[in-house]
Amino acid sequence: FETLDDLNGAAATMEQLFSVPTYVDSLQGRKQEVMIGYSDSAKDAGRLAASWAQYETQVQLAEVAKKHSIDLVYFHGKGGTVGRGGNPNTFDAIVSHAPGTINGQFRVTEQGEMINQNFGYSDRAERTLDLYTAAVLAEQHTDRPLPTKKWKDMMDKLSEISCDAYRRIVRDDERFVPYFRAATPELELSNLNIGSRPAKRKASGGVESLRAIPWIFAWTQTRSNLPTWLGAGEAINEILASEDGTTLREMYKEWGTFRTTINLVEMILSKSDSGIARHYENLLVSDPEALALGSKIREIHDETERAILDLSGHDRLSEDDRLLLRLMEVRNPYVDCLNVLQAETLKRLRREEEGSDEGEVLKDALLTTITGVANGMGNT
Repeated sequence: FETLDDLNGAAATMEQLFSVPTYVDSLQGRKQEVMIGYSDSAKDAGRLAASWAQYETQVQLAEVAKKHSIDLVYFHGKGGTVGRGGNPNTFDAIVSHAPGTINGQFRVTEQGEMINQNFGYSDRAERTLDLYTAAVLAEQHTDRPLPTKKWKDMMDKLSEISCDAYRRIVRDDERFVPYFRAATPELELSNLNIGSRPAKRKASGGVESLRAIPWIFAWTQTRSNLPTWLGAGEAINEILASEDGTTLREMYKEWGTFRTTINLVEMILSKSDSGIARHYENLLVSDPEALALGSKIREIHDETERAILDLSGHDRLSEDDRLLLRLMEVRNPYVDCLNVLQAETLKRLRREEEGSDEGEVLKDALLTTITGVANGMGNT
């Protein structure tokens, strides 16, 4: 179950399937594995709405499985980036799952450079497995009550507002696809042969045809990180300005799962830089309509930062994560230079004829900057 509609209909689908005696009898040990798709649901609806749909779906599926005496195991189809369901804090990520959905069994995808990062060396592999084991065991002994009806109603409202705000830009604004393709290296990524699969499911088409990995990767390269935060700020601001603002602040303080989600958005915003994103636009985007959209997106980015700071009570993004702040202090001056070089390389490459000697040199230079920015950002 990958898209938002898939997740919302998952419980009804499995209820119907488990009502077929022939199917249930065919299950070895009455054990059923269900995949929860994080990447495509986030690309479809935005990170905030998708994370709540994923949480709700797992709770509902667990109830359906219990009703039919099925041993349900979730296969969490997530990537390394926050925009694809990832969380650099593995322990907190596992413990923040809904109660009664892990039960000592946890399966998750590891792909791309995350394999090397987490399992490339024996000490890293041992540490990663230690974290997974400790978290799965701790999850069974950590008191995490399910959200109250008031909190669930609030999450439904937040999700609806954020999803509408996200889709209003990504799906409904006709300027978005031309802007995305001009202001990011999305088109060039498909020509550099650096992924395990084609960048698109179809040779033509818009954002919906793009695979989740290049969708996230392209925005990470420009330091915009749009898929992770778009929609969240509008939802938080609207709720905080209403009579429900007190409830939202209560949720952040008392509900660990919600706090983890907001803290992840805050972490990504602390790594984002709208000034760098604007530099890409200035060099690469010529259409006035697309430039206007870029300006609007940066305004939304800044409003989202203020909303997150208001909700968290922080004076500075990720102020409690001293290690992250120190890492960015060291890394950012180098990554800034790579971003400037990448934007200039893209500008020159797009002027070259396909197959020219200069074009091949520029492709090599582009690949070097892509690798450097990815390593510098640390959440690719």
